[in-house]
Amino acid sequence: MYSQAITSNFVVSMGYSKFRKSFLIIITTVISLYAILLVPDPSAPEPETGVKEPFLWNRDDYFSLLESRFLEARSIGPETLTIRIDRRFSEVENSIKTLWRRSFDPSDAIFDTIETRLFEMAPLIAADHARLHDFIMVCMAARTAVKEQSRQWDMNSREARHRIYRLLYGGRAAVEEVMLQSPSESYPSLIHSTEEPSVTPAAEILGVAIHSGDIFVSRGGAPTSALIARGNDYPGNFSHVALVYVDEDSGRPYIIESHIEVGVTVSTIERYLNDKKLRIMVLRLRADLPSIASDPLLPHEAARTSYRRAKSEHIPYDFEMDYNDPAKLFCSEVASAAYRQFGIDLWTGLSNISSVGVRSWLAAFGVRYFQTQEPSDLEYDPQLVVVAEWRDPETLYKDHLDNAVIDVMLEGAETGERLEYDWYKLPVGRILKVYSMILNKFGEAGPIPEGMSPEAALRNDRFSKKHLLIKEHTTYLAEQFAKENGYKPPYWELVKLARMASKETQ
Repeated sequence: MYSQAITSNFVVSMGYSKFRKSFLIIITTVISLYAILLVPDPSAPEPETGVKEPFLWNRDDYFSLLESRFLEARSIGPETLTIRIDRRFSEVENSIKTLWRRSFDPSDAIFDTIETRLFEMAPLIAADHARLHDFIMVCMAARTAVKEQSRQWDMNSREARHRIYRLLYGGRAAVEEVMLQSPSESYPSLIHSTEEPSVTPAAEILGVAIHSGDIFVSRGGAPTSALIARGNDYPGNFSHVALVYVDEDSGRPYIIESHIEVGVTVSTIERYLNDKKLRIMVLRLRADLPSIASDPLLPHEAARTSYRRAKSEHIPYDFEMDYNDPAKLFCSEVASAAYRQFGIDLWTGLSNISSVGVRSWLAAFGVRYFQTQEPSDLEYDPQLVVVAEWRDPETLYKDHLDNAVIDVMLEGAETGERLEYDWYKLPVGRILKVYSMILNKFGEAGPIPEGMSPEAALRNDRFSKKHLLIKEHTTYLAEQFAKENGYKPPYWELVKLARMASKETQ
C-alpha cells in the first residue's frame, strides 16, 4: 500500500510537472509572439514642407466686425434695414453685370469689391431672413460670373487660385452663416444653380435631373472626412467624389465611387444616399467645351467605361493619392481617370498640401503624394458648372462643428503634435489585419481596410476618439454661447470655442 501511494504521488507529480512545463511553453510562446507583433513597421520618411503656402484669411478682426454689424442690424427698425439691404443688392448686382461685359484679370479690384459687398450684406440678411432666398440667388450669380471669368485664367497660379477660392468658398461661407442664423423652414435643402444643357441619359434624383457623366461631390460624417476637406492649402467643405452613370436602356442611375474599405464600387442611388452625407453638390461639364461640342455623349461614354471596369475587376483604394496611377483609385480619381481616357483633364488647378503638419498627419494614414486632386477643389475647375446643391440645416451645423474641431486639431499638428496610436493594441491590430486580408480574398470588407496598415487603423481610431471628445465639449460651449448671446456662434466663434474645448479636454 505504501509503495502504491508513492507511485501514485510520483505519477501525479510527473503529470503536474508536464502540465506546468506545457503551460510555461504556451505562455512563453504567446508572450514572444506578442513581443514580436509589437515591433512597429519602419516609419515612412517625414514629409518635407511643400513649395507653396496654404491660404490664410487672416481677417479675424474683420469677421468680428461683421458679427457686431449683425447685432446692430437686429436692433434697427425694419424700414431702415430694408433700405440698407436693397442698396447692397443693387451694388452687388451692378458689379456682377460688369463681370459679364468683359474679361478681368484675377488681380482686378472689382473682385475685392464683390467679396466685400457679399460679406457685408450677410449680417443684414441674417437679421432679416425673409431676404435669405434673394441672398442665395445673388451669391450663386456671383459664383457663375466668376467661374466664367476664370476660364481665361491660369488656375495653377497663386493669384487665380486665391481669387476663385475667396469668392466661391467665401460666398458659400457667407450664405451658410446666414442659413445657420435663420429658421430651418426659411430656406430649402435643395438649391438649383445652373441649368447646363446635356443630351446624355438622365434620371431624376431628389428633384434634380441628373445626367450620365455628372459628378457628385459630397461630405461624409466621419472625422477623417473633415480632415480630407480641411487638410488642404484651400480648406473646403467636401471630402468625397463620385461619378454618375445612367443606363440608357433602363434609365436607372448608378454611382461609381471608391471607398477606403473596399475600393471602387458601383452603388444604386438608394445605397449612395443611405451612406451618411452632410452635403452634396452636383457638377457637370460645360456643354461648350470643344470635346463636348464635338461629341455631346462623351460624358456618358466616360461614365459607361468607368462603370464597366468597376463591374469587371477589383480596383483597390489608392491610399497614396497618386492620381497618375490608374491601377488603384481614390475617390477623386474615379472621375478624373474616367474623363482622362477621353482627353479631358479635370482639376485644371491641382491641389497642393503644403504645411508640414498636415502632410505629417496624412502621411500617417498612408498618403505619399501631396500634389493631388482634392474633392473640394473640383468646384474651382472652370470646365465644370454647379448644377445643384443639397444642404440640411442639422447636418450643415454638424459640418461646421466638425470643421472647427479639425481646424483646431491641425493647429496642433503645425506645432509638432503627431498622430500616435496605442502601442499595446498593435498585436491585436495585426491579427485583425490578417483576418481582413482573408475576407478581402473572398470579396468582403474586413475591420481594417484593404491597403491600410494596422498602425494607420489604430491611429484613425485614436484620432476619431479625440475628435469626438473635443467636438462634444465644443457643442456644449456653443450651446452656452447661444443661450448667453441669443444667436448661434458663427464659424470664427466656433473655432475659438473649439480651441477652448481642446485645452479643457487635454
